[in-house]
Amino acid sequence: MNRVRPINLWLFSLCLLVLFGAAPLLKGAFYLGKHEGDTMHLAELVLRMASGEWPHLDFMTPIGILALAPVVLFVKAGAGLGHAIFYGQILVAATLLPPAIHVARSRFHGVWQYVFCASVLVLCLALVHGEAHKAVSISMHYNRWAWAIAYIIVPLAIMEPAGAGHERLEGILIGLGMAALVLIKVTYFVALSPALLVALLARRRLRAILWALIAGLAAALVVTLLAGPQFWLAYLGDLLAVAGSDIRQQPGESLGDTITLPLYAGGSITALAGVILLRQAGRAVEGMALLLLVPGLFYITYQNFGNDPQWLYLLALIFVTLRPGAMGVTNGLGWDLRRALTRAAILCLAFGLPTAINLAFSPWRHLAMDTKDFVPLLPGMPATADVLAFGPRLYTVNRTSPYDGSDTPFASYRSRTERPDPAMLNGQALPECQLEGGTNAWFETVTADLAAAGYGGSHLIGTDLFSAYWMFGDFKPVRGAAPWTYGGLPGIDNADYVVVPLCPMSTKLRAGMLKALTESGRSLTELRRTELYVLLAVSKSTNP
Repeated sequence: MNRVRPINLWLFSLCLLVLFGAAPLLKGAFYLGKHEGDTMHLAELVLRMASGEWPHLDFMTPIGILALAPVVLFVKAGAGLGHAIFYGQILVAATLLPPAIHVARSRFHGVWQYVFCASVLVLCLALVHGEAHKAVSISMHYNRWAWAIAYIIVPLAIMEPAGAGHERLEGILIGLGMAALVLIKVTYFVALSPALLVALLARRRLRAILWALIAGLAAALVVTLLAGPQFWLAYLGDLLAVAGSDIRQQPGESLGDTITLPLYAGGSITALAGVILLRQAGRAVEGMALLLLVPGLFYITYQNFGNDPQWLYLLALIFVTLRPGAMGVTNGLGWDLRRALTRAAILCLAFGLPTAINLAFSPWRHLAMDTKDFVPLLPGMPATADVLAFGPRLYTVNRTSPYDGSDTPFASYRSRTERPDPAMLNGQALPECQLEGGTNAWFETVTADLAAAGYGGSHLIGTDLFSAYWMFGDFKPVRGAAPWTYGGLPGIDNADYVVVPLCPMSTKLRAGMLKALTESGRSLTELRRTELYVLLAVSKSTNP
């Protein structure tokens, strides 16, 4: 099965690690092509952790601590945020490389060992989350890291090893991998667990299961010792709060559309057909495990922004490796199953090619970017001076508003629409308008105005996606608040004031937060009103 010399696979993988890891560093800074708001969110998470705060305990987020820790480590060591992101990605890739080579050597053969290792490394080191849009971004980096871990643990559990098994080693790798998924993004753990457990039980790999449990519990114990048992309750609370929020119930298409839309249907059909072909080829355990795995893969895709099926290359590798060893093994229709599984693998590679190319080329596109009009994303923060974005995108402010209000030519059509009622503040309807773009222009203008009015040094929460005032002016982060708001009122009792944008980035979120404030029994005292915002003093809740 293994005709690739281990030294050759190591040299190939190390060369990829150096090339893909060094390419962003040669640019001297991180130049964003899109998702500036997401990067601002990441900056707040990382900087608050670097200052000693803990996610879930000190601020609300559904993102796990291991999605941030590799970057935080280098920020605390003195690196700028942009370089810390690059170093963090290299650290993740270097950590996953030895287990990836073990999986390649024990589960795959020939050129596919190289393809497997390259896939894991590219997922770790890319500078875009996926899809086919060429602009570089660090947004949702944790999804890529979680896929890279999934690429390692799925073959370990589902596929038989070549030669003697390594039950203790592989059990530990599976356990640590599943623990890492819990601490990066729980969706992956929940979606993958049933298939992996069934595969291990079907092969009676009880020692591997035992070692996986030991490794997973050991990882949980370490986190508990560092953060305290309340960490897990706080993490669960954040997950439940986000799951129950009606602000962002899904980041993209519905679950059904993620499977059946024209963009995804080919991959979905190929995945299911491959499972059937494996069963017909006598791969009963693998076929059963993949039958449980594919719905989980669909669910992960549905939960990830962009609905990118990053699992296609993993399935291609599994299909091509598990083909019958010789021609002549046929199913009831007379199909040669070796050829049929080969075609299924080729289709998976083809359907996944746009994303694979986008991931692989992203560090090089970043290196070749023309950056003459780029400016710091957070101009007042030295720790983020090496994260830059296209100036016109940061400062071009567009305002959109309905054109069917009572004083418009289309007022008579208002009743035929599905527009929500206007947001209310102390019984008064707020304007129905929304800002698009110009994130920096908004925060720089509002923080300067608030500071001039004498509110500098205070803790501010905004009724909008972000409350990043402390990263643009002389203000302080709010303990318990959410760097990216998903609804509810996290941290409200630790805020000095609430900023209500008259034209927010999310009208739905503003309306939801104001409604929650009113229903909580708090009094909302207006302290300042400008053409951009209303500043409120909020009393403690009077509801039991």
